Amino acid sequence: MPVLVASDLDRTLIYSSAALALTMPDARAPRLLCVEVHESRPLSYMTETAAQLLTELGDAAVFVPTTTRTRKQYQRINLPGPQPAFAICANGGHLLVDGVTDTDWHARVLTRLADECAPLAEVQEQLTRTADPVWLRKQRVAEDLFAYLVVERELLPPDWVKEFAAWAENRGWTVSLQGRKLYAVPKPLTKSAAVHEVARRTGADLTLAAGDSLLDADLLLAADRGWRPGHGELAETEWLAPRISALPERGVLAGERILREFLRGARQQCP
Repeated sequence: MPVLVASDLDRTLIYSSAALALTMPDARAPRLLCVEVHESRPLSYMTETAAQLLTELGDAAVFVPTTTRTRKQYQRINLPGPQPAFAICANGGHLLVDGVTDTDWHARVLTRLADECAPLAEVQEQLTRTADPVWLRKQRVAEDLFAYLVVERELLPPDWVKEFAAWAENRGWTVSLQGRKLYAVPKPLTKSAAVHEVARRTGADLTLAAGDSLLDADLLLAADRGWRPGHGELAETEWLAPRISALPERGVLAGERILREFLRGARQQCP
């Protein structure tokens, strides 16, 4: 039976220059591989060692990139190793099969959202009404599924975040602050639901997972084993759960450690 490895991407396996956390002396810094270019500029990286580990993982398990990114944002990433047969985008809103959107899955997601939470338009209106131009830089909607703000983090009042999160909670939505982005995501829109679907289709009897943010918690809880890095929302709140390992590594070296753990877990299951 195959092993399924479902991993968040940003700040879990791939890192912007601001998130690399290269705290070692320059001469000891790891060699980096650029895995994403946007508007002719390098944007995301992993270590060369991590790239090799990911290539090996693609041969040892069913590797499923599992991201809150939109499909367009995901498709500009050029990961090393075999092309994943499955990818999960928009926090579970879209399931890609060989790079093509599974329309049946997306229709099922839309039905759940309509039945179980307030509409996106209501959340957008609340954001527009309460967000302060002093700290708001951009307001965006992703795939007509959820909303996010780009903010000046140092100017963002913590009380506003708490008040908006409480308002959203009562309407079936989750709020997650990740770096300069504040996400408002419907609770039924989960990575774990899409991962369960991939496990069903592949017949996988073991799922390994990793992620760093609040939006990854359901993914980690649904896995047989999971890892979170020493940075991010989950680390900041000291979030722990059974079968979840809290790693000490931060930044791009955490991505390398996570891939080592994935590979070890996959090989133990499939010697």
